Amino acid sequence: MHLAVVACGDRLEETLIMLKSAVLFSNRRLCFHIFAEDSLKPEFERKLKEWPSSYTKKFESTIYPITFSVGNAQEWKKLFKPCAAQRLFLPVILKDVDSLLYVDTDVLFLRPIDDIWHVLKEFNSTQLAAMAPEHEIPKIGWYSRFARHPYYGTTGVNSGVMLMNLTRIRSTQFKNSIIPGGLTWEEMLYPLYQKYKNYITWGDQDLLNIIFYFNPECLYVFPCQWNYRPDHCMYGSNCRGAEEEGVSILHGNRGVYHDDKQPTFKALYEVIRDFPFEDNLFQSLYYPLQSKFLDTVHTLCGRIPQVFLKQIEKTMKKVYENRVIVYLGANHRY
Repeated sequence: MHLAVVACGDRLEETLIMLKSAVLFSNRRLCFHIFAEDSLKPEFERKLKEWPSSYTKKFESTIYPITFSVGNAQEWKKLFKPCAAQRLFLPVILKDVDSLLYVDTDVLFLRPIDDIWHVLKEFNSTQLAAMAPEHEIPKIGWYSRFARHPYYGTTGVNSGVMLMNLTRIRSTQFKNSIIPGGLTWEEMLYPLYQKYKNYITWGDQDLLNIIFYFNPECLYVFPCQWNYRPDHCMYGSNCRGAEEEGVSILHGNRGVYHDDKQPTFKALYEVIRDFPFEDNLFQSLYYPLQSKFLDTVHTLCGRIPQVFLKQIEKTMKKVYENRVIVYLGANHRY
């Protein structure tokens, strides 16, 4: 299972906590593709080597420089947030990778990556990427109210969690607003940016929305619990999937891990950050989380703790069941 992330500026710690959450809960071995500024590479290497061997054996990692294959590199680098546009070039750079999950640095996994990886098998013959809606309610969504460019569906999509079949992306001719015929992914990126650069607000996410507006048959839309953001609870709960199943992937955009505006999101980030790898998950992660949530009930997000805890509790139980089976099996041989 391949996981990609792009880290620039002050995103080192955030990225490491995201990777930690991935390793803590995943069942199968992971392959990390970390795109980072040159100044961050030594620190990434040092920090990952410090993790205990019981966890480092669960993944391999490669660190890549920030590169853009077409257009002006400085323009791409400054699009929306530093280096965020790098994700647009993953199909071009990772030529030997068939499929990939891309996430922003401010994402936390609350269940195994294996579960979202299975979504690839649900793609039909034309689908080559999957994202969640930007909003659940069109009349208060950002794209439906403010966008000055085409966007996917009725609310647009959020690119913070994006599952990609890179093989299909590389081989597809995409419909577009530039020429009457199709263009490959790489051919399309810079002309599309040039056409819409004065109308986009959210950078590469806007470009992805434009691409899938013209190619809706290529996109699989997964439900909001796979990309759960403050917007899903800060004005009242509006993600039914999370209410029923719990949050699967938490996306702390708006910088909520680092201020006090959404303490429920900050609590999850801090508990995973502070969890000692070899400790008991329930004692050192789940129970501290429950305790921290008691201090968040003054917020709308804090009034629905079960939404945040349901999936993580289920995941922990499975982790322990698997360990018990392995332990009993080992003893049985002797």
